[in-house]
Amino acid sequence: MSVMVVRKKVTRKWEKLPGRNTFCCDGRVMMARQKGIFYLTLFLILGTCTLFFAFECRYLAVQLSPAIPVFAAMLFLFSMATLLRTSFSDPGVIPRALPDEAAFIEMEIEATNGAVPQGQRPPPRIKNFQINNQIVKLKYCYTCKIFRPPRASHCSICDNCVERFDHHCPWVGNCVGKRNYRYFYLFILSLSLLTIYVFAFNIVYVALSEYAGQCPLLESEVLICFFTLWSVVGLTGFHTFLVALNQTTNEDIKGSWTGKNRVQNPYSHGNIVKNCCEVLCGPLPPSVLDRRGILPLEESGSRPPSTQETSSSLLPQSPAPTEHLNSNEMPEESSTPEEMPPPEPPEPPQEAAEAEK
Repeated sequence: MSVMVVRKKVTRKWEKLPGRNTFCCDGRVMMARQKGIFYLTLFLILGTCTLFFAFECRYLAVQLSPAIPVFAAMLFLFSMATLLRTSFSDPGVIPRALPDEAAFIEMEIEATNGAVPQGQRPPPRIKNFQINNQIVKLKYCYTCKIFRPPRASHCSICDNCVERFDHHCPWVGNCVGKRNYRYFYLFILSLSLLTIYVFAFNIVYVALSEYAGQCPLLESEVLICFFTLWSVVGLTGFHTFLVALNQTTNEDIKGSWTGKNRVQNPYSHGNIVKNCCEVLCGPLPPSVLDRRGILPLEESGSRPPSTQETSSSLLPQSPAPTEHLNSNEMPEESSTPEEMPPPEPPEPPQEAAEAEK
């Protein structure tokens, strides 16, 4: 008797997550949908380093020191590792409120603000929160239906609220937030060192080698390093300044702790070393998205048949088996008089039959 097993498809949570993100490797890789500039970043780094290792490194390793290509390879691998870690990780996306949670928050807001007369603008939805004797306002996100935590902001490109939002970087193809900011900073720092290193030894190669002018690719390599040098080194210096103050790019652009507000930064420890240790060496919080979790099955109006019912309905109905009994084993049946056959008349004796003849 064969039984048919019905297999149901498993739906992961990343398949139903709102927002404008791209997921790969069954939800393990999370990026923004706009990845064109990220591919350009990979092309520039890989192309420049390939030319450097193919031409200059062989000559410099023989003429100067074999440690030159080794150190360049270490910087290149570290830069690529931090770039991929920044691009492929969750920056700290905050899940949106469920329908029941959103309805409860709406009820709390209506109970706090009261009924708003028609035609008047409702008051802003904010909550006051105290951090280090400093009042911080928690703003309400109309898209995610939540009060955002301190330092969080909604990214208009990825359409998600990100915890400790710094900025959206198209060069890495992802938002930069609480969970990947340290890797972003290490990426631009190592890329700055790699660019300076390659550019400096390009100048040395041009000064020492007789065949420098015969390679047209060397000129393009020098130009890429020259223009990249100023932008990447300047960006690294700017973020070093922010790390020393324990401040984000979003807060610096909005002037949250400077300018007219004259409000001190409640997150700064007043010490550069402590701020750097908190931002770069503090504990890394886990992701709250649970991207690879399994969604529960949706409840439907009619109950689906079970596996046993489905298999029994598909099998042909066969009559009940009969048992073969021996002549000595007779079943006991309770028969009624109506069911018994009528008695046969007795046959007349043979002598009486002959006398009648």
